Amino acid sequence: GEINTNNKSGETSTNNRSASDQSFNGDDENTSTKFRSLQEIYNSCSFALYASDPLCYKEAAAVPEWQAAMNEELHAIEKNSTWELVDAPEGKNIVGLKWVFRTKYNADGSIQKRKARLVAKGYSQVQAVDFDETYSLVARFETVRVFLALAAQLQLPVYQFDVKSAFLNGTLEEEVYVSQPEGFVIFGSEDKVYRLIKALYGLKQSPRMWYSKIDAFFHESGFIRSENEPTLYMKRRSDGEFLVVCLYVDDMIYMGSCESIINEFRSSMMAKFEMTDLGLLQYFLGLEVKQNEEGIFVCQKKFATDLLKKFNMVACEVAATPMNTSEKLKCDDGTENANARLFRGIVGGLNYLTHTRPDICFAVNVVSRYMHCQTKQHLAAPKRILR
Repeated sequence: GEINTNNKSGETSTNNRSASDQSFNGDDENTSTKFRSLQEIYNSCSFALYASDPLCYKEAAAVPEWQAAMNEELHAIEKNSTWELVDAPEGKNIVGLKWVFRTKYNADGSIQKRKARLVAKGYSQVQAVDFDETYSLVARFETVRVFLALAAQLQLPVYQFDVKSAFLNGTLEEEVYVSQPEGFVIFGSEDKVYRLIKALYGLKQSPRMWYSKIDAFFHESGFIRSENEPTLYMKRRSDGEFLVVCLYVDDMIYMGSCESIINEFRSSMMAKFEMTDLGLLQYFLGLEVKQNEEGIFVCQKKFATDLLKKFNMVACEVAATPMNTSEKLKCDDGTENANARLFRGIVGGLNYLTHTRPDICFAVNVVSRYMHCQTKQHLAAPKRILR
């Protein structure tokens, strides 16, 4: 039943069970607003179902695709001579390992591949013992946008590379030991551990070691690093032809003034690292890129759609403007507090969306001022931007 608090006498009455039964029988006139249809419930949960991945080894071991992904990861580690099996040393910190599973999608929502990553539990590392420096550089989004704008101006196609298991290429300077991975403990050597020769995902110094490796390779190949953007490299030949590369961890985009310099770069990269040539740039850091004779077009349609699904705003009423011009937000507006996690989640997603939606930048900037004191009125503002 449901509680009716609209009684003029102030008394609280409870409707009989038949009223709630009618809501399930499709009686529109008597349907209670307390119940939602199965379609509404499904829409609110579709994002979680769409993005679900195994949370542990036991869940993944029962699926052949994930089992193959784990074997592929271990093969890459062994092929790269990342570690060696040794007796556990006394007095040394042994870092644990964990399997992390992630499904990668294309811009149209189809599955690109299933990736199993063996990750070290870096939180158990001891500073000055297991690691020292950790800071690593990545490209700023502004750099990526300028890179694409320059390519459009020069009418040059942009290509993309993906380095397989990039962090495994970085050589460690410290002495680090890790346990054997779950599900792949060597029979008869259960008490032994691995001594890392090269970096592993999850270690605090892994990003820095990989950047040092790729930076050294670019310098050896004749590239010049930008003084203002350390992840942007340029190479110019004596005949005037040039190549520009933008690096974001293990993903890189590049463009060249002629086919010969592009092919030369591809050959040298594939000879040094295990690479995946993704061809023309189509999807990068959540950006959907379309290249044709008219230019380069960038959007975040998939990200925006997933954002609406995540916060159950797919079927919401459309708003003509991102802000209500007659409403002025303030810290203490007299309304009750809102769900802080929900508010910050929406604002964080909208901030990422501003990379291709400058029309909502001001509105998102305004609501970002209330991350510390969100109320019901504040929560309505980012929801309007979503609409």
